[in-house]
Amino acid sequence: MVRRLAAVALVMAMCLGLSGIVYAGEKTPDATLTLTQGQVAAGIGFNWGKGVLTYQGKEYPFKVKGLSVIDIGITKASASGKVYGLKKLEDFNGTYSGGAAQGTVAGGVGATRLKNQNGVVLELVSRTQGVNFKLAGEGVAFTLEK
Repeated sequence: MVRRLAAVALVMAMCLGLSGIVYAGEKTPDATLTLTQGQVAAGIGFNWGKGVLTYQGKEYPFKVKGLSVIDIGITKASASGKVYGLKKLEDFNGTYSGGAAQGTVAGGVGATRLKNQNGVVLELVSRTQGVNFKLAGEGVAFTLEK
């Protein structure tokens, strides 16, 4: 049963990753980002982290907080990604939602595509450590530090 769930999660992560590749091929990203994140989950997960947005040649630190559902495990993740639709720096702030599918045992890779209320799209590829299974929608708040 666990193997089947992990296989389903892997296929969904690959589909999310491929949809990102198609989107990314359409245009050049407006910015890039890197982040480190931790998560603790037992049905509902809590995420936290920090990162750096590189926009128009400058680096801007940000914080991340959020929740996910249908989530079990403890993980630490690092991610990098591309940002699309960022016309003004302040449009980066907001609550991003989207789908995620990921299975991790010791170490794994996941793909996530998130969009906020300002139309900014994040395409993230993450590397995780720990034990986790996730098949869920997410709501994650990204806030630039002052």
